[in-house]
Amino acid sequence: MDSYLSIKVLVVSALLAGCSAQSETKQKEADPVLPVMQLTRQDATLDRDYASNLEAIQNVEVRARVAGYLDKILIDEGKTVRKGQLLFQLNPAEYQVKVAEARASLESAVAQAQSADVEMSRVKLLVDKNVISPSELKLARSKGETARAAIDQAKAALANAQLLVSQTSIRAPFDGVINRLPFKQGSLIEPGALLTSISDLREVYAYFNVSEKEYLSFIKKRQNPQKVTVQEVELLLADDSPYPHKGKIETTETVFEGNSGTIAFRARFPNPDHLLRHGATGKVRLTTDVDDAVLVPQKAVFDVQDKSYVYVVDANNKVRTRSFVPSSRVDQLYIVKSGLKPGDRIVYEGIQSLKDGMTIEPKPVPANVLQALYASAQ
Repeated sequence: MDSYLSIKVLVVSALLAGCSAQSETKQKEADPVLPVMQLTRQDATLDRDYASNLEAIQNVEVRARVAGYLDKILIDEGKTVRKGQLLFQLNPAEYQVKVAEARASLESAVAQAQSADVEMSRVKLLVDKNVISPSELKLARSKGETARAAIDQAKAALANAQLLVSQTSIRAPFDGVINRLPFKQGSLIEPGALLTSISDLREVYAYFNVSEKEYLSFIKKRQNPQKVTVQEVELLLADDSPYPHKGKIETTETVFEGNSGTIAFRARFPNPDHLLRHGATGKVRLTTDVDDAVLVPQKAVFDVQDKSYVYVVDANNKVRTRSFVPSSRVDQLYIVKSGLKPGDRIVYEGIQSLKDGMTIEPKPVPANVLQALYASAQ
């Protein structure tokens, strides 16, 4: 009887041991195998794109200063012109008549002045001989001064008439490209009428707005080049293709816009092929080098109520949610500001099926995977 009980106890113990081993095996089989990445520090490059408006370094409206019929149009839309080149010719006949009248008035004034001088000489001789009173000499001198003033007035009238004639010839104020021509030959032009505009497209300004926070960050980075270096800026055209020439930020406005809380930056780009035009749009890309950045792939991150989280794997391979604060984003990567540090292990993929406290079987992700992901973002 005792031996029978002993055998029974051994059988039960064996069954229990087998069940325990089978349970442990099933538990191990149940732990999901997920890729896990260890965070490290590395250098990174940040790209931020800002909508921008492009303006020629000089863009001037060409307007008529005098009235007249448009006799000649000597240029065409989109053509390049040189400084001083004749663009338009108004009919000058009316103003040439005024020049002739002013010149005749000047000659008359000169003749009157000469007559006054002769009269003054004659009066002076008579006064010296006590034939007439000295007051007659004063009157003669006064007439001479009036005649000389008339000469000055006639000269001014002649100069004004000649200026009006010159203003019938409209010339280019600088080297540039002609824009639209709203008037045709033979049109009656009024003073102040817009004949065209001319743009100096050798270089182009790109204006873009940044927030006050970004403005302060930019200024501080420029003042601390040892930590972060702000490089030359790039320009993306309206079709998102890169412009081949890089530009530089020259200046900023001094006042923030009250409604948007932004401030305008100005970058200058060379434009040797005149590809960029006044009034066009694009995107200015600011590229900033950051040393020793901690990068987190986007696929490892999930958001809850405007906060970013990852699953951190502890020494026992249990996952715990942890929030972190990103400073910026580079395509499919986040740059960590706080909350995560080098050496932390995070779940790289498959976070949709995880819950806080689960145990996983980590599958290490090679470091070059993150480097390749970052390289593809550039």
